[in-house]
Amino acid sequence: MNTQETGKIAVQYLIRAYDNAGQPIVDATTPEMQDVYFNLLRPAKDETVSLHAIGFELVAVVMSGQCDITVGETRFEGVGMRGDIWSGMADSVYAGTGKTLEVTALGDGVEVAVAGGACNDEFAPFRVRPDEVQSVVVGSSETKSRREICHILGQNAADRAGRLLVSELYAEDGCWSGYPPHKHDEERDGETDHAEIYHYRYDPETGFGAQFHYFDEGEADAYMTRHGDTYLLPAGYHPTVTSPGHKGYVLTILVGRNQRGLVQHFDPTHAHLQAYIPGLGGMRDMFK
Repeated sequence: MNTQETGKIAVQYLIRAYDNAGQPIVDATTPEMQDVYFNLLRPAKDETVSLHAIGFELVAVVMSGQCDITVGETRFEGVGMRGDIWSGMADSVYAGTGKTLEVTALGDGVEVAVAGGACNDEFAPFRVRPDEVQSVVVGSSETKSRREICHILGQNAADRAGRLLVSELYAEDGCWSGYPPHKHDEERDGETDHAEIYHYRYDPETGFGAQFHYFDEGEADAYMTRHGDTYLLPAGYHPTVTSPGHKGYVLTILVGRNQRGLVQHFDPTHAHLQAYIPGLGGMRDMFK
């Protein structure tokens, strides 16, 4: 666990993989991340697990297996159409705000990621099927920056959700993501203020990567990331890289502190990279 003093608050940026037993990994009690929620549910076959996150809008992303998902009085049956995260787009349910979320496993191997953002407005639940996920390819193999970003809750949820954005990122082995280095921690012309967390997976699971984190003033930090780790990004620049020989996956949860649409500010020190990495315009458009 890595911490850094920010004012009078110690921020734990890197959370190593552990069996959270259905308890939140990130929630309103997390220093400087009170506006983000993250949980992993792993019910056994025929088991029902439930959660109620007050003050958060939630989306349940089926990572593997198939389940029924109930939100209040609304039931979504047979959610989940992939054996694992490497086998196609996600099948998900947006749960709105303030309602109890129940997940009933229809077989073995069910895992559901629950992502959330602070929200007090009321929104109706809806399903996001795999063919409704919007994807964009950024970078290239030649520039060691190729990744595909699959927007589960993006423009497809305009006017149907609060300030929550959720996506799955698939990085080619040996490639960089979050690159060129960018941040989104100020509300100003050319930048928005968004909290963010990353949850990493690798194929094979013995894979690893590195998360870099730095600010305009102060030293840069680097952390080794492994399968199942989670990283908190309340502020700062945050490029990441996957080691050669391993495919990388990042579940990305973004919560706008003032608005839903995201505008990244690229580090002007590395301005030349914006012309070097293809597809950045398409990536930015998809987050707006």
